[in-house]
Amino acid sequence: MNYEIKVKKINADALLPQQAHDGDAGFDLFSVEDVLINPGEAALIATGIQLELPKQTEAQVRPRSGLALKHAVTVLNSPGTIDEGYRGEIKVILINHGTKPFKVEKHMRIAQMVIATVPVVTLTEVDEISVSNRGAKGFGSSGVHREVNRK
Repeated sequence: MNYEIKVKKINADALLPQQAHDGDAGFDLFSVEDVLINPGEAALIATGIQLELPKQTEAQVRPRSGLALKHAVTVLNSPGTIDEGYRGEIKVILINHGTKPFKVEKHMRIAQMVIATVPVVTLTEVDEISVSNRGAKGFGSSGVHREVNRK
């Protein structure tokens, strides 16, 4: 399926989201400002753009693996959700988990945006739900290591 997403620059320094390679799932988002993020701190970084998403879609804002690996900088609320009806400026919450200050520079790739479809869902209140093999087991119930038969 092919979607058209309308993008409006609201800052003269804004860059449109871009795929680094054909077929990439994510579109890079770029900063329009210089911001210093100290270790352990978070900052809201402006992109200078607004989106008009098609019906039944959302944009997910996700970390860039290079920033996470090399600088311990990631998207705090990952994935951030941009709902189809939101028309404000796209901003990204970055957090510095590293030990050194990290400088976000204008036009730096700060996150990636993935467009996803959103199903139409109806929630129905019931008195009982079906039983499953897993049941209520969660939070580590599958263990850390997979059992392997060794002969």
